Amino acid sequence: MPSPIAPTTDSLDVVVVGAGISGLAVTRGLLDAGKSVATIERRDRVGGRLLSPALDDGGGRVDLGATWFWPGEPRVIALAEEFDLKLHKQHLAGDATYHQPGGAQRLDGNPIDVPSYRFSDGAQSLAEAVAGALPEGIVRLDTSVRAVRGTGPFEIDIVDLAGASRSLTADHIVLALPPALAVASILFEPALPERLHGLAALTPVWMGSTVKVVAHFERAFWRDAGLSGSAISHIGPMREIHDMSGPDGHPAAIFGFVPNAAPGPAPTEADIRHQLIELFGTDAANPSQILVADWRAEPATSPDGVEALQAYQAFGHPLYQRPALDGRLHWSSTETAVVAPGHIEGALASAERVISNIANSDISAPSLQGSRQ
Repeated sequence: MPSPIAPTTDSLDVVVVGAGISGLAVTRGLLDAGKSVATIERRDRVGGRLLSPALDDGGGRVDLGATWFWPGEPRVIALAEEFDLKLHKQHLAGDATYHQPGGAQRLDGNPIDVPSYRFSDGAQSLAEAVAGALPEGIVRLDTSVRAVRGTGPFEIDIVDLAGASRSLTADHIVLALPPALAVASILFEPALPERLHGLAALTPVWMGSTVKVVAHFERAFWRDAGLSGSAISHIGPMREIHDMSGPDGHPAAIFGFVPNAAPGPAPTEADIRHQLIELFGTDAANPSQILVADWRAEPATSPDGVEALQAYQAFGHPLYQRPALDGRLHWSSTETAVVAPGHIEGALASAERVISNIANSDISAPSLQGSRQ
């Protein structure tokens, strides 16, 4: 059943649009600052592009969205430690494979992977931990923002899965979703400034033009053969491939990215099996399960024509660093980060900026919800 969309009050300090890790971090920080907050999420789950479904055999979870974080990313490390999440290092040992016309070639060593870390229960577990620490009713699932009217306080039209609508009033709005999706899916009246709207409409969506594939096996047989599970392919459909096994190789899995510069169908299971056999031999012929996430087809992630958005220099643009509409409209997604854009760390860095801007703003209304403590 959809979550109820009615907040404790219709008048709030802040409405956050999106319950990915950035939106959840913003929500948590602003509640700590004594602000009244409602967080609106179109999906029936939290996490956004942190998506970690359970395997059919119950053997664990795999990542169909964000997978890694890296040394030198203090925000994500601190958050994982705060919630005591299980972590493990990315598997690096063994030889990589180079896939080109004529066949697959075994390389000496693994020049593809770099030291990084993984969430043993999937990256989505980070978002679930943050959401689980919030007061009940703050996050409204199965609910969309349809329109933002005025220049502040905003009148924000929301609609639930059943089509029931309601308006909220807020002094600030935080767009914790890809900028291109925000301007494609939300009506702004009056319109956003032309330069800002144009920038948002052209900003690529991290993962938006990608299909991600995970193949689960009973055991990590490639390790037995001295292979790392990593590969670069000039044939496809997967162009970049890595080991996605859990701690000590369980659950055993390989994943790959299928980048798309133009619309087209996702690869079939037959396509995936054929490539895996070419790369890793006949032991790869019968994966226990193949999972495919076509992020192009995710309406809560990607606007129409997402494949055409290639202006990656727009990530972290100066216009995203300062609030718009007289200090009331804020951008919080990994695409808007100056630090580590495209990473979980970038999403948290954007959240940190927004929390500071709103907490230190002289635009405020009486707090109605108080702290989450």
